[in-house]
Order: sequence, then structure tokens, then C-alpha cells
Amino acid sequence: MKTKIAISVLVILSTIAVGKILTVPPNNNTTSAEEIAPSYAKWGRIAMQKVMEKYPSADVIDYLHIGKEVGSVNSVEKFKLWLRAEDNREFGVFVDISINNQTEEIVDIQFTETDR
Repeated sequence: MKTKIAISVLVILSTIAVGKILTVPPNNNTTSAEEIAPSYAKWGRIAMQKVMEKYPSADVIDYLHIGKEVGSVNSVEKFKLWLRAEDNREFGVFVDISINNQTEEIVDIQFTETDR
């Protein structure tokens, strides 16, 4: 399972890095992968880890950060992961991670399956 997480994280960070590399400003200033990682990357890794714990026999084949809902006390990072089960059935899982704005601690994680 750790291998699946590592591969998924590597694919996401590679995709982000390639996109940033291809759009380097004309003055050729470059940045490291840590500097170009989006603010939701930490929560995306957690979303993938939790989905893989909940569905250990499925593979994550796609990942989407839907967005962030900012509240006065808590914020919610929203993701959609597309999975393929051992029987080749594909399905999506929406993952909503509620985070305390002050402490950045996870308050709650909600999973909702979808066929779209």
C-alpha cells in the first residue's frame, strides 16, 4: 500500500512540476518542487492515503482537487479520486477534508462514492 501512495504522490507532483517547468518565465528563474507545490498538496496526499486505506484492493487512477471552501473556523478541501477495483469496476470517491483554520488539524473526513 505504501508503494501505491508513493507512486500516486509522485505522479501528482511530477504533473505539477512539468506544468510549471513548461511555463518558466523568460528570465529563466527556476524554482524547486517544494516551492511550486500547491497549498492543497498536503491534503491531497492525505486524501489519497485515506481512500487507499478504505479501499485497499482498488487502485487510484485519477485525482482532482475540486477546491477549497473557507469558513470562519474550519475550511474544507475537496477532492475527487477515481478508482479501479480488482474486478475492473471504476468508481469515484469524493473526499472532503475539514481542517481547523488555526491549528491545521483535521476535524473530519467525509467519503462519498459516485459512479460519475
